[in-house]
Amino acid sequence: MEITVDQMYRIENNGHAMGFLKKFMMENAGASAVKRLIENFGDVKSKNVLIFVGMGNNGGDGLVMARHLAGYAASVFVKLLGEPENIKTEESRWNWSILQKMPSVTLLTGNNLNFDFIPDLIIDGILGTGISGNIKEPYASAINYINNDDSFKFSVDVPSGLDPQTGNTANIFVKSNMTVTFHKMKQGIPKRKDLTGILYVEKIGIPPEAEDGVL
Repeated sequence: MEITVDQMYRIENNGHAMGFLKKFMMENAGASAVKRLIENFGDVKSKNVLIFVGMGNNGGDGLVMARHLAGYAASVFVKLLGEPENIKTEESRWNWSILQKMPSVTLLTGNNLNFDFIPDLIIDGILGTGISGNIKEPYASAINYINNDDSFKFSVDVPSGLDPQTGNTANIFVKSNMTVTFHKMKQGIPKRKDLTGILYVEKIGIPPEAEDGVL
C-alpha cells in the first residue's frame, strides 16, 4: 500500500512517542540503504564514495550511510551543503558528531565542489520529503554536479527535487540509478521511475502500532 507524506510524518512521530526514537529510525534507514546498495553496486572496498548531505534528516540518513560504508572499507567523502552548526535536527547533529571522531571518513563543508578525487559512487542525501518551491544554492549546484557525473548514483528516500507526494519535480532534480525509500512507499515516488532508477522500500523498525489511527 502507498501512503501520503503526511501519514509518514505522523507514523514517525507516533513511533517516536512510543519510545522508538527517530535516531533509531535514521540508523536503520542508513544501514538498510547500504545493504541494498552493496547488493546492487557490488563490493565498495577502496571505492571513492561521495555523499552529498543536506541540513535535514535526509542528510542524516546519508551520515549514517557514511559510517556503514567506512565499515565496508570504502573511501568515504561527506560533503555537507552548509556549515555544521546549521544542521537542523538533533538526530543529524548526533550522527555528524560521530563522523567527526572517524578519520576513515573525510568531512567537507562549504560551497567548493572541486574535488581532488574521482567518485565511483555518489549518494544523494540532499533533500527528502519536505521540498517546496525552487531549489536554491548550494543544493542546486550539488544536484547539477550529480547529474553531470558518470558514476553510479544512489538516492536516499527520494531523488532530491522530486516531490514524493505528487511525483512533480522542482526546477532541478537528481536522476539516480537506484533509490531506497523507507517504511512504506510514498504515493508520488513510483510515478517517476525515470528518476529513481531501481526502487526499493525497506522497513526501519517502526512498530506497526505506530500506524494506528493514521492508516
